[in-house]
Amino acid sequence: MNQSRYDHIGDQDLLHRYLQDRDNAWLGVLLERYTLLLFGVCMKYLKDETQAQDAVQQIFLKVIQEVHKYKIDYFKSWLYTVAKNHCLTVLRDKKRNIPVALTENDQLADQPEEAPEKEAISPELLKDALDALSEEQRQSVILFYLKKKSYQEISASEGYSLLQVKSYIQNGKRNLKLLIQKMLKKAKKENG
Repeated sequence: MNQSRYDHIGDQDLLHRYLQDRDNAWLGVLLERYTLLLFGVCMKYLKDETQAQDAVQQIFLKVIQEVHKYKIDYFKSWLYTVAKNHCLTVLRDKKRNIPVALTENDQLADQPEEAPEKEAISPELLKDALDALSEEQRQSVILFYLKKKSYQEISASEGYSLLQVKSYIQNGKRNLKLLIQKMLKKAKKENG
């Protein structure tokens, strides 16, 4: 949906339309209005552009999954609270977990906070893991992380909605992480 075509429709009306007919397009218009706000909130807490982008995707998915569970009087305030709580959870979890993330040299690497060196993933392993993803997830992950395309650019070039792009990237990244961990375990067993 073209965002400017719906500027005259208020947040509550868009939310009501979504809840009434469950058409994700209405929620997409509403979320698109606040993408920059969400990104700003996430940058404020996470202080990292890539993490903030990931957080915005995760918040979008959380909203899609949970918006119907709440009575929301002011969508913008509710969304801000969801974003803030998500970022605080990410920061809390970061202290407990060892994150896996795409590095700037286009490899997937383990990044333990205590260990200064990174365990680099071979390009062959990354390619095998990418090949194991669904076509939509693989294409979206490659375009977003490796080719640095925006959600809008991916949506336009691939014909997916913005919500689909966000979902494919989110799920693709998670699945890629799981596949690589599985492949690394298998390789360690074979070699050790």
